[in-house]
Amino acid sequence: MPLARSLSVTSLSGLDEWDEEFELEDAVLFEIAWEVANKVGGIYTVIQTKARMTAEEWGENYFLVGPYVESNVRTQVELIEPTNPVLKRTIDKMNASGCKIYFGRWLIEGSPYVVLIDVGFTAWSLDRWKSELWDLCAIGVPWFDREANDAVLFGFLTAWLLGEYAAQSEDPPHVVAQFHEWLAGLGLVLCRQRQLPVATIFTTHATLLGRYLCAGNVDFYNNLAEFNVDKEAGDRQIYHRYCLERAAAHCAHVFTTVSQITAIEAEFLLKRKPDIVTPNGLNVKKFSAMHEFQNLHAQSKNRIQEFVRGHFYGNLDFNLDKCLFLFIAGRYEFSNKGADIFLEALARLNYLLRVNHSDVTVIAFFIMPARTNNFNVETLKGQAVRKQLWDTAQTVKERFGKKLYESLLVGQLPDVSKMLDKEDFTIMKRAIFATQRQCQPPVCTHNMLEDSSDPILNCVRRIGLFNSSADRVKIIFHPEFLSSTSPLLPMDYEEFVRGCHLGVFPSYYEPWGYTPAECTVMGIPSISTNLSGFGCFMEEHIADPTAYGIYILDRRYKGVDESCNQLTSFLFQFCKQSRRQRIIQRNRTERLSDLLDWRYLGRYYIAARHMALAKAFPDTYIYDPQEPSSASGFRYPRPASVPPSPALSRHSSPHHSEAEDNDEDERYDEELEAEKDRVNIRQPYTIPVKGKAVLGGNGSGEDEASEKN
Repeated sequence: MPLARSLSVTSLSGLDEWDEEFELEDAVLFEIAWEVANKVGGIYTVIQTKARMTAEEWGENYFLVGPYVESNVRTQVELIEPTNPVLKRTIDKMNASGCKIYFGRWLIEGSPYVVLIDVGFTAWSLDRWKSELWDLCAIGVPWFDREANDAVLFGFLTAWLLGEYAAQSEDPPHVVAQFHEWLAGLGLVLCRQRQLPVATIFTTHATLLGRYLCAGNVDFYNNLAEFNVDKEAGDRQIYHRYCLERAAAHCAHVFTTVSQITAIEAEFLLKRKPDIVTPNGLNVKKFSAMHEFQNLHAQSKNRIQEFVRGHFYGNLDFNLDKCLFLFIAGRYEFSNKGADIFLEALARLNYLLRVNHSDVTVIAFFIMPARTNNFNVETLKGQAVRKQLWDTAQTVKERFGKKLYESLLVGQLPDVSKMLDKEDFTIMKRAIFATQRQCQPPVCTHNMLEDSSDPILNCVRRIGLFNSSADRVKIIFHPEFLSSTSPLLPMDYEEFVRGCHLGVFPSYYEPWGYTPAECTVMGIPSISTNLSGFGCFMEEHIADPTAYGIYILDRRYKGVDESCNQLTSFLFQFCKQSRRQRIIQRNRTERLSDLLDWRYLGRYYIAARHMALAKAFPDTYIYDPQEPSSASGFRYPRPASVPPSPALSRHSSPHHSEAEDNDEDERYDEELEAEKDRVNIRQPYTIPVKGKAVLGGNGSGEDEASEKN
C-alpha cells in the first residue's frame, strides 16, 4: 500500500491550482469538538492554535461549539451576550426549551466566539435520544459507557443548535459545520438525516479501532486489509463507538484526516477514502525566538546541566560540555510511542560508545506521566547537595575576594599561600565529603506506585542501564509533566525542549505528532518514523530530511530489530557530530518552521471548507480543483552544503578544526545557505479581506516577506 499522492491526499503545491474565489459574506462556520475550551488531548492544541487564522478568515461568522465545563470556563472563557442576532435568537429559544447554552469569547490568541453546551443539564433526555438513535441508525449505546452517553447528548444538542439556527435565519443560510472526532460525529449524522442546510465536514485525528489494535501489539499497518473491523470492534467492546465514527465519516460531505498514514488507515477501517488531508500546524510566532534561538538553547541547556549536576552528585565523572541531552515525551503508551525501541537502542548505543572509547555521555530523559506518590528522596537530596556546594563556593569566594581587595588597597600583590586559610579548607573539605554517596544515581525521579510492573523501569532492569560510572548512556525517568514551579526540575516544557540536543519519537502509532513538530519550530533536531503523520509529511516535502535534522525511522517496512539498529545508527552518528556541526544542523532545522505554520497548513482546511460548500450548495458555490501533476510536488531541496553528518561525508562536512578554518573553499556560509532555502520555500498564505477568500498560489501573498526566515 504505497503512499501515493492524489487529489484526495494532496501535496502542498497541489493547492496552487485551486484558485476559485468564494463569497463568504453570507456563510457561517461552526467548528464542533469535545475539546473546545476543554483540554483532553491533542485536538485541543489543534483547535487552539488554528483559531487565530480561522477567525481572521471568517471574522464575526466563526463560532466554536463545545461542552460546558465550569472549571475550564472560569479560567478560559469570558461569557458575553451573543453578537449575532440569529444566534442570539437560537440560544434564547433553546434555553427556553430546557437547555442551558452559554456564549462567550475563548481567551486564546484570536479570541474566537464559543458556544458552550451543558450536556449534563439535558441528561433527562438521554434515554429518549438513545431510542431515537436506535430507530434512525440501529446503533445501541450501552448504559455504562459514560463517554458514549456524553457523545449522544452532545450530538443531539449540536444538531438541535444548527437546526434552530437555520430556522431562525430570515434568508436561507450557508452554514459550514466541521466536526472533530467521533465524540462530535453524531451531530453530523443527525444533520444529514434531518436534511438541514448545512455543509458538513468530518475530521478524524485517529481512528478508534486503530488505537485499540496498535495497543494490542498486532502487526497493524501490514495487515490493514485483513482485519474484520466489526469483529475487532466488538471484541474490544467499542462497536457502538466505532459505528458512530464510521457513520459520521460516510455521512459527511467532506471527510478529512490529519495525515497520509491515517488516510490509509481510515480507508480500510472506516471504509471511506478521505477527500483531503488536513495536517496539523502550529503558530510558529509563539515558538520562534527570531535569531536568538541558539542563545536560548544555550541558556536552557545550562539549566538542565544544573539539574544533572545535582542528580549525579558523587558520580559526576563525565564532562558536561561533552554531554548530549536526548528526550522522549508524551502520553505513557509504552509501545505506541516507541519507548520500548528507544530503550533498546540506548542499550546498543551504550555498547558502541564504550567499545569506541567515546568521551561523549548521553543522558536520555523520559517525560511521560505515570502514577506516583511523591518525589524520590534521593533525587531531592541531590538538588539540595548541589545547592549546598554552590553556597559553600560563594562563601569561600567572598572571603577570598575580601582578602584580595584589602591586599590591593595597600598596593601589594597578594600572597597566594595566605589567601585561603585553614578554615576555608575545612569548609571545602566538609562540602566534598557531603557529596559522597553509597548508591548509584536514581533512574526515576519519583516514587512509582506500581514500580514492579512499570514498563519503562522493567525494561531498564532488563537492559541493565542503572546510571553506573562505566556506562556512557544515562537514563532519567521523570513520570510527571514538566512545570516551572517544580522543586526538582523547574522548567516548563518549551524551555526544556530548547535545552535538549535531540528529540526521539520512534512511535508505532502516531496519526500526526506534535512533539517533533514543536522541536522543529524551536530548531531542535528530532527522530520520527514513517508511521507518524509528521514523518510522512516531512518525507514528502523535503528531499533530504536528515540534512535538516529530521531523521525518519523506518518502522513500516522493517522488523523491530532492523528498526532498532537503524535508530541506534542515527543516535551514534549524532553523537559523533562536533559542536559546530550541531549548531549548523539546528540552524537548518529551525528554517523548516515555516512549513509547519498554520499560515501554510491552514490552506488545507480552507480547501476542505470550500469543497463542502460546493457539494452542499452547488447552485451558489463552484469548486473544481485541478489535480496536480506528478512533477509539481513540492520538495524542500537538499542544502547547498553537504549535510553535517560524519557518516555521509567526512571530508566535505563542516568540521571544527584549524585545517578547515584556514580553508576558504570549504568555509560554511550560514547566511548564503539560509537565503537559498528562503528562495526554495513559498511564502506563507495571507488571509484575504473578510468576504472574499482566494485560494491559490498566485494569490497567497508571495510578495509579502515572511515574518520568520
